[in-house]
Amino acid sequence: MSAPDEAPEPKGISVSDVQLLLRKKDELEAQIRAYYGVLEDQKGVGMNEPLVDVEGYPRADVDVYQVRTARHNIICLQNDHKALMHQVEQALHQLHAREKEKREKDEAEARAEARSQSQVLPQPFARVNAVTQGSPASFSGLQVDDEIVEFGSVNTHNFQSLQNIAIVVQHSEGQPLSVTVIRNGQKLHLGLTPKRWSGKGLLGCNIVPLQR
Repeated sequence: MSAPDEAPEPKGISVSDVQLLLRKKDELEAQIRAYYGVLEDQKGVGMNEPLVDVEGYPRADVDVYQVRTARHNIICLQNDHKALMHQVEQALHQLHAREKEKREKDEAEARAEARSQSQVLPQPFARVNAVTQGSPASFSGLQVDDEIVEFGSVNTHNFQSLQNIAIVVQHSEGQPLSVTVIRNGQKLHLGLTPKRWSGKGLLGCNIVPLQR
């Protein structure tokens, strides 16, 4: 017994089911054309030409039995064709409805996931407002407008001032620091190694505290 939230796949219409119906439609149309060909061979009598002469006797210039059989088969096949086209129409409608439902479900799930991600993102305490090219900060991948949620041992809960970051940097010269930032709504983990370089300081970036 399947779970309530699982779609009963065997009862649904698949693309291959529609393709099968379309193949049947092509076969029916080929048979109808073939029987019309029989009528054409019989003096082109068509579906409505009389099969008796002016005196009421069966026509001698056509095979009356063959014509009647062909006409009967054409009528039956056309009825089958009409019913089949109705099936095709319903199947396509079902398929499109299911695709639309799936698309809407996927979009709803994507929106829900985006909301849940935004809800679980930690609160940043500082923002990067400048990064010098060729600096340790630049090599780490740090970018302007990155919002910092962790800088080594400093995080949202224990951050008091930029002095906290300065102390961590001074005690970590030449050692990689784990830095976590929020960029475009996504949480990213970077490795930043404070060290001497051609510019000022050990990082080569400017960090400002965020108002809380």
